[in-house]
Amino acid sequence: MSTDLTASPPAATELHRYAEALLAHLAAKGTAPPAAPSFRDVSGYWLPPAVQALVAILSGDDPLEHLSKAAGRDEQQTALFLCLALAVSGQGSRIHASWLGTAFGELSLDRPVTHGQRSLWLAAARGAYGPAGKIFVLRKLDALAIQDRADPQEWVQALVPGEPAVVVPPSLVDFPEMAEIPELARPAVAAARLARLRGRCAEITSARQAEHDSAAPLDNSSNSPAAAWAENEPLAVLRSLIGLGGPAGPMASLSTYLLDDLRPGADPHLAAIALHVAAPILRAVAEELEADSRLDPPETLTVPLLGHRILLRPEGPDQDSLAAAEESIVTDGMVPRGRPWAAVVLTVAGVACLVGAVLAARLLAAAAVAMIGLAAWQLWQRRKLAEADARYVASQVNELKELAEGAVWALHAYARESDARAKQAAEDAAELTLLIRRGPRAAH
Repeated sequence: MSTDLTASPPAATELHRYAEALLAHLAAKGTAPPAAPSFRDVSGYWLPPAVQALVAILSGDDPLEHLSKAAGRDEQQTALFLCLALAVSGQGSRIHASWLGTAFGELSLDRPVTHGQRSLWLAAARGAYGPAGKIFVLRKLDALAIQDRADPQEWVQALVPGEPAVVVPPSLVDFPEMAEIPELARPAVAAARLARLRGRCAEITSARQAEHDSAAPLDNSSNSPAAAWAENEPLAVLRSLIGLGGPAGPMASLSTYLLDDLRPGADPHLAAIALHVAAPILRAVAEELEADSRLDPPETLTVPLLGHRILLRPEGPDQDSLAAAEESIVTDGMVPRGRPWAAVVLTVAGVACLVGAVLAARLLAAAAVAMIGLAAWQLWQRRKLAEADARYVASQVNELKELAEGAVWALHAYARESDARAKQAAEDAAELTLLIRRGPRAAH
């Protein structure tokens, strides 16, 4: 605010009162208040003549005198005020072509986007200034060559967040751990990501076209005032310009705005512009993903089966690796057991007691029988454990062989899928390129 306003509080009060009423009427009805402006001019302050110029434009009078006076005091603020005021009233087509350039200023990747720039961006995206306004913003963004400093993965993540870490193709449903092997995972993940990108781009373009065809209020092709807009940022900036708004919120970088506009749930008009900016990035990503999806599956592959690494060949599992795995299963499955010394000692003691019983007493005979029985039980338990180990080893070996054979057939099925996968990826890449080539210029 100028010091002239401080020096003349009544003039400031009259000006703010009328400006506030003017904005309320513009946003709700698209017209100026019925009462004529009654405030006085404030020397050196751009707002009074700018308001007079706006009222003259809305009433069809010549605004040149007021425009010249306001622009002489602050050309950019005057242009921003007029562009936003006419936009929120649904009469953005009345702006002069030069006002947008003056109001918008210069964008930079190294500086935050101002609230005024974002408001003009938002209004233009919604068609407030017609096709020319949308193209103006697009040219401003194109001139920065954003793709030269962009991280492609960051843009892909914005478009299709929450991608699965592993993609299991139908051929590997019974062997999901094989889907994590890089040689098999890379083509499947690339094809799935390309399909998701195509779907998201189709969603953005179809939503934009659907709203355009249905003449939705956000499109502003029906000259609807700002009361029909989902976001009120242009109106908030206008209130700040006339000194009625609170402190401005934090400003974001250009890349932050564009990435936010690409995320699911973003405004389709802003998403269409962000998609246009992302087009060179997405074309390069689509080419890379299509190339990855066409990678031929390996002829031989080492896969983990039951904790063992088995080399698979087209004709079957490699016998050497299978034999090594079987040997490992036998080594790990058969618990090493020493000689049955306890049973031997009990048997010897039992025999000794039997001999003593013949010579001495019945008590020794009972002890002998007990010790020999206990020794027999221990030997029987030892035999059962050895048989259980043998059964476990045999089952593990059989299961390993079955899994190895099944994995070979799964690899054959994966190889058969690769042709269909590559064909679908080529279609997805072509459609994605077509979608982003159309751009947002077609919808007004």
